[in-house]
Order: sequence, then structure tokens, then C-alpha cells
Amino acid sequence: MSGIPSILQRILETKREEVAFRSRQRDFKTIRSVALEQPVPRGFSDRVSALSDGGTAVIAEVKKASPSAGIIREDFRPADIAASYESAGAACLSVLTDAQYFQGSDSYLQQARDACSLPVLRKDFMVDPWQIHESRALGADCILLIVAALPRDLLQELDGLAREIGLDVLVEVHDEQEMEDALTTGAKLLGVNNRDLHTFTTDLGTSERLVQMVPESRTMVTESGIHSLQDVQRMRSAGIHSFLVGEAFMRAPDPGAALQGLFFEEA
Repeated sequence: MSGIPSILQRILETKREEVAFRSRQRDFKTIRSVALEQPVPRGFSDRVSALSDGGTAVIAEVKKASPSAGIIREDFRPADIAASYESAGAACLSVLTDAQYFQGSDSYLQQARDACSLPVLRKDFMVDPWQIHESRALGADCILLIVAALPRDLLQELDGLAREIGLDVLVEVHDEQEMEDALTTGAKLLGVNNRDLHTFTTDLGTSERLVQMVPESRTMVTESGIHSLQDVQRMRSAGIHSFLVGEAFMRAPDPGAALQGLFFEEA
């Protein structure tokens, strides 16, 4: 993607300020100690890869708001949403923890994870090694690394650190150049975001193009723009069987029922 989109730039600037403040409250040594005391993670990557091999893996998102859409769900109860997703057949959860732009919270991740047995992705903007340890300390099983937000050397550093302390990593890309960078990491999961961060338009053709670059040893997850049975079938026809979906479920009265209707209609 050419240049960092302005909205992403603003989020990253805010995030660096936030990390500087939070790391003064709990220094690196302290947060690392808490991180390493946590139970063994639930195995996010392995579950997605296993369920998508001959089936479908749905990473269901717990998301209250976004900069582009505003409030998505007023009746926002993370524990109830998580339980609903698990009952409907979700493989894993994704929980937004960014407060300023997505009205997320660390506590939402903990509430959701405590309410189910599914592995949980901490959906946030990682810019510093301190956050990797913080994610583990919060109980996350997986983190998101956005290639558009990170220089290649920092991307590789954060990926290596996460895996060193037991976290799985979902590396997110938007185009071919970013996919090449993602393939320099050891991450098993490669997420293709179909939303153009410059225009906010979505194009499922992005996933159809980039899946051709993914080796068999990795699993590709398609993100954004999945709203209908036709969208799901289009991705399956391209050989894509792992999905991260949020807004389509969050706008439904019953998120779990929406998940089941979109992916497991015959169940």
C-alpha cells in the first residue's frame, strides 16, 4: 500500500503516546513477569488451520464501534456475544481493545475469553515490544501485526517476540508488497484485509489475488467485506476457508445466529 493512510497514521501516533504512558505505569520488567506467569495459550493458529482444512474457520469479532462506521452495536455485552459465537460454531474470537478509535477495552477481551473456551485475538495496533508482553498478560492467545503500520525490521522483531512468549500472530496485509513482507515472518496466519484504508472501499478481489501468493504451510484469512452467502461462496471458490467477520454479526440482533446463518446454514 503506497504510504500510510491518514487515519492509520493518526491511530499509530495516538497508540505510541498511549504505550509511553502505560509503560510508565508498569515497566517492561514488570509486564514481562506478569506475561510469563499466564497459563498456556489456547492455540489460535492451530485451531484456525485445523478447522479450515476441509471445513470453515470463522474468527468472530467482538466490536462496538469503528472510526468509519461509528457505533456498530449499542447493546454491547462481550461475555454474552462470546458465548453466542461459541455456540454457533466460531473457531476463535477477535476482540477490539483500542479505546480511543474503536471504543474497545482490555476488559472486553478478558470478559469474552472468560465466557468461552475459544482462543482470542487481541485486535489492536502493535507498535512496541511492551505491547506484546501486555497482550500476553491480558490473557490474549494471538496478536495482530499490521504490515502497513510497521517497518519490516520491527514487524519481524514483534513477530519473533510474540512467538517466543507463546503468542500466535495474525499478520495483516492489503496488497502484494505487504504480502511479501508478511512472508518474511514466521506467522502461520496471513490476514488479507479487503478494505482499502485510503478509500474505505472493500473489494473481495484483493483476497482472490493474494491467496495465490500464500504457500501451503500458511493459512490465509480473508477480512472485511463478508456480508452475504454469495460473498462466502465466492471466497470458498477461490480456495479460502478462513474468515474474520465482525460488522455483519455485530449489527444483527443475535450475533451467533447471524454467524450460523452465514456459514453453517445446514447445521
